[in-house]
Amino acid sequence: MLPLGTTAPDFKLPDTAGKIISLADFKDKASLAVIFMCNHCPNVVHIRAGLAQLARDYAPKNVGIVGINANDAKNYPADSPAKMKDEVKAASYIFPYLYDETQAVAKSYRAACTPDIFLFNRGRRLVYRGQFDASRPGNGIPVTGKDLRAALDAVLAGKSTSEFQVASIGCNIKWKAGNEPDYF
Repeated sequence: MLPLGTTAPDFKLPDTAGKIISLADFKDKASLAVIFMCNHCPNVVHIRAGLAQLARDYAPKNVGIVGINANDAKNYPADSPAKMKDEVKAASYIFPYLYDETQAVAKSYRAACTPDIFLFNRGRRLVYRGQFDASRPGNGIPVTGKDLRAALDAVLAGKSTSEFQVASIGCNIKWKAGNEPDYF
């Protein structure tokens, strides 16, 4: 896992409209959540409404959120940029949803699954890496975003995030053949 305190790795990726979005575009935000996600993973589908609501709740608090899809769209066409555009509309996401075609950004974050969440403070130091909440498809726990919300609230209050952080659980990122990372 990317160690807490790590500076946010840079990125410059296209959004669903083809506009290039970079880490620098969030320089004025009080914090930044970078979420590796995709369209088809049951774990992402399960939290999508909660993720969209979290973005609406924290936008007035000057929190930046960006979704990044690094899945191999050739072998997983449900995660293609065209389908990502449909997903933004269907899920009512108000944050940029970017496509990491080379998978280099996912590797720089040491992302492993979807969803995989990284929260950075104003100085862009990693303060949280973990689950959205304890809800999983079929476990009956409501989707609330409790864990990420607690981390966001701590950062916004100038406090430390909890040292107890539960790693994200989800579908493995669909790496292109021969492009698998060495950190597994």
